Amino acid sequence: MEIIHVSAECYPVAKAGGLGDVVGALPKYLNGAGHVAKVVMPMYRTKFLAANDWEVVHKGRTNLGDYFFDYTVIKEATNKLGFDLYLIDIYGLLDREKIYGYDDDAQRFTAFQIAFVDWLSAWQHRPDVVHVHDYHAGLIPFMMQYCYRYNHLASIPTVLTIHNAQYQGWMGWDKSVWIPPYDSWKTGMMDWADTINPLASAIKCAAKVTTVSWSYLDELRYMSNGLEALFEYERGKCSGILNGIDADVWDPAKDSYIKDDYDLKTVTEGKAKNKARLCEQFGLDVNKPLFVFIGRLVGEKAADILPALIGDSFYYIGRRMNFLILGSGEPQVEAQLNGLAPVSQGDYSCYIGYNEALSHLMYAGADFLLMPSRVEPCGLNQMYAMRYGTVPMVRNTGGLRDTVKDINMPDGYGLVFDNASVGDVSHSVWRAVQLYQDKERFAHCREVMMKLDFSWEKSIQQYITLYKSLK
Repeated sequence: MEIIHVSAECYPVAKAGGLGDVVGALPKYLNGAGHVAKVVMPMYRTKFLAANDWEVVHKGRTNLGDYFFDYTVIKEATNKLGFDLYLIDIYGLLDREKIYGYDDDAQRFTAFQIAFVDWLSAWQHRPDVVHVHDYHAGLIPFMMQYCYRYNHLASIPTVLTIHNAQYQGWMGWDKSVWIPPYDSWKTGMMDWADTINPLASAIKCAAKVTTVSWSYLDELRYMSNGLEALFEYERGKCSGILNGIDADVWDPAKDSYIKDDYDLKTVTEGKAKNKARLCEQFGLDVNKPLFVFIGRLVGEKAADILPALIGDSFYYIGRRMNFLILGSGEPQVEAQLNGLAPVSQGDYSCYIGYNEALSHLMYAGADFLLMPSRVEPCGLNQMYAMRYGTVPMVRNTGGLRDTVKDINMPDGYGLVFDNASVGDVSHSVWRAVQLYQDKERFAHCREVMMKLDFSWEKSIQQYITLYKSLK
């Protein structure tokens, strides 16, 4: 089968979170299973763009309402990612350094989707499936079925994967003029709560809908930022397929980002060397257990509780641990985390920003990974951590529930708590300190975690079965 993935992100081209990691791995493993998977995304002005060779494969012209624009499609020339990668360029809209965060994001991603469908319409053949990811590609199933210009594509089945339903791409109905002429009787297929809602539209129009974990699919029926009734109504075509991780990229035995590789047999020595390197870099005490947080500093990740958590842990438990934070997001949270540094006694530091190499070193050198998320559709960080022998400390929600077993359960290996509150998480920090002191039990947790298989192979078979059901 030929599957076309359409996404706003794809690692290592452009990544803001787990969406980029998934789209950068899923097509590679589909190709490895004997299928033809391709990725189409916007042509941001990234380092990857400048560092690689490209060929122009298509030029077209279409419109966003009364704004007519030219677009260009380029293809990465060497297939270095393990799949064909295509970038769509629209002058003035997609030629930006950042993925998100612009006032005209709605216009940018709508134009990107129109350009994709326009290009697909010009193909001499038809792919077997168009697989769209999140709201940034959510209007594509509607346009393929109901826009007069493109409804000859209606026979191509579409699949939507929801990586995070909190973001839906809402637009006022005054923006309906952007959409290519469509059957007005089908207006309701874009509407939700009197707005154009690209995510809701994709849920309605796609042949199948997947979420990135089983528990997250259940949660969406009562916690999906206004779409609860829609998920209940469309539950028959929805399924949960747990994300995998790219075992080639995330492998402590051959990770190019860390200097001291290790495997299950050498984990104790290997992690000690990486921890020493990390503690030296940030002025931390290597003899204390090291707790890290890696991710966006936003409410979804409960990053706003980190400053109080760190303060309370030092006050009630004592300065018996180190904390190291890597991430960026809400300015107030960033400022609070920076404000803790001057009063550190060699047991706290933070790096505000994005640093892929540092994240790998932190997974390799940390003892515990904090994930107090309020919302976590799947979560990849806890899988990376376990692959590197770092004990995950997670809230009992979404994909975290599906992947982490508490140490008090049979064959448990992680620390699980119920609420994204300072009290619940600080209690888990206390439990973690106790676990760290029990060297035999701590080593057993590492051994169990590192033997777990979170690779893509199992999930790939589920996607293939899903695609075949559409034929």
